[in-house]
Amino acid sequence: MTDRVAESAEWWRTAVIYEIYPRSFVDGNGDGVGDLAGVRSALGYLRDLGVDAIWFTPWYASPLIDGGYDVADYRAIHPELGTLAEAEALIAEAAQLGIRTIVDVVPNHISSEHPWFVEALASEAGSAARDRFWFRDGRGEQGDQPPTRWPSNFHGATWTRVPDADGTPGQWYLHLFTPEQPDLNWDNADVIAEHEAVLRFWFDRGVAGIRVDSAALLVKDRDLPEVREHHEPGQHPTTDRDEVHDVYRSWRRVTDEYEGRVLVGEVWLPDPARFAAYLRTDEMHTAFNFDFMVRPWDARQLRQSIDTTLEAHRPVGAPTTWVLSNHDITRPVTRYGREDSGFDMAQKRFGTPSDLALGTRRARAAALLTAALPGVLYIYQGDELGLPEVEDIPDDARRDPMYLSGGGVDPGRDGCRVPLPWDAEAPNCGFSPRPVPTWLPQPEGWGDYAASSQAQDPGSMLSLYRSAIALRRTHPAMHSAGFAWLGGYGDDVLAFARESDGGRLTCLVNLGSDAVALPPQTHVLLSSAPLLDRRLEPDNAVWLENHHL
Repeated sequence: MTDRVAESAEWWRTAVIYEIYPRSFVDGNGDGVGDLAGVRSALGYLRDLGVDAIWFTPWYASPLIDGGYDVADYRAIHPELGTLAEAEALIAEAAQLGIRTIVDVVPNHISSEHPWFVEALASEAGSAARDRFWFRDGRGEQGDQPPTRWPSNFHGATWTRVPDADGTPGQWYLHLFTPEQPDLNWDNADVIAEHEAVLRFWFDRGVAGIRVDSAALLVKDRDLPEVREHHEPGQHPTTDRDEVHDVYRSWRRVTDEYEGRVLVGEVWLPDPARFAAYLRTDEMHTAFNFDFMVRPWDARQLRQSIDTTLEAHRPVGAPTTWVLSNHDITRPVTRYGREDSGFDMAQKRFGTPSDLALGTRRARAAALLTAALPGVLYIYQGDELGLPEVEDIPDDARRDPMYLSGGGVDPGRDGCRVPLPWDAEAPNCGFSPRPVPTWLPQPEGWGDYAASSQAQDPGSMLSLYRSAIALRRTHPAMHSAGFAWLGGYGDDVLAFARESDGGRLTCLVNLGSDAVALPPQTHVLLSSAPLLDRRLEPDNAVWLENHHL
């Protein structure tokens, strides 16, 4: 194991973490689906990029109704992706290159094909098997109305009725996502024990962390009240209930049995104080910063998000996290080229125009902005290549349940999950070793973004990311928590300094319409675009040294 892996038990405070959606990263066996063999073949690429850890979206056995977030067996790898032995080899090989591995756990629900749910369907009402889930009688004289009208996280109903053994209509079960993802009952001792066993299973195999999906949704109100317009903090029927923190305190005790391991929460909450509660010293180590990710390209809004983020994390001593996109979010190159450059999952629509040249300039500047902020940097696969959202996927090729259940209105999330381009001259742009149909089709011109070409181009998006990550690792100021806003540049420029005893780094990001002169007696470390006459053009960013307040 290299020094990069062994250097600190608190590596997660300043890490660069790369998200891998394995079906779309590299296809190693030539069937058109990315797999663990493909990831192993690309570990050198990740080492050269400079990442500290890789996070895998679910790689488990699953019917893939929701991209693997419907888990049928946490102790088995999906056959299309490989085997458990391959996963263990990948974890070890990555560690030898200084790269840790984080895996996804989905505690809110499992697959309807999981043995537990199969058993529950075959069991009677009130059975121990059904108590692991939310089986309830329906409302109305015949029980033909669902127990609640709780909203879905996708589209459609949240309760499905199942037949009794004699074929007559029986109870209903809860699913906040698809019907194939029944919600678990976190009042049940089996559910608690099983998940703690799953954590140990993967920690014993060398993973450095667990990313917790939909972390705020686990606990529900047993009385099944309807969702109202307003609820007191901790009293929403399905989200962020106070009791959920008991779950993560127990998970933290398990995690602390293993040195240098980390829990990362997917916590979508508008209240910064409620968000920070998940990061207390006996709960999770870090959580995703969704607020920053969905903000538009606007200096005031981004500054507000940065301030709010830093303030929320300060009382609990947890590191902030910064990310521009993930496997659910429209890619920044496309998003930043739109008139409305923010992101709202509920507002995604077909046919929204985007200026990709403008979006690319802004995405390059945003890359330097996020990499300069204190804390943890996440990168979603392909953002370092400047990939746009693929918006012309044929309807019959789309896989995402958000599209399939959305009546053709919501384009879903397939556009950010298209297989990556590695080599413009190879079949499937180098994604697969032979010309087979990929599981999501690659668009025309995809090879223009190929990693092999970008690696040789000092002006490419990939070269920019590599340079930024290298400076982030080596510059002394990046190893401190120091952060201070700088004045004198106007409201449309984000200007801040990172400083330590060993040096200072200044980041300027111009979100206005006029060029900005760089301060005198400064040295340019890195810029998102060439600088003319030491002026920072609109939609560009620069890192400087030796700037004084």
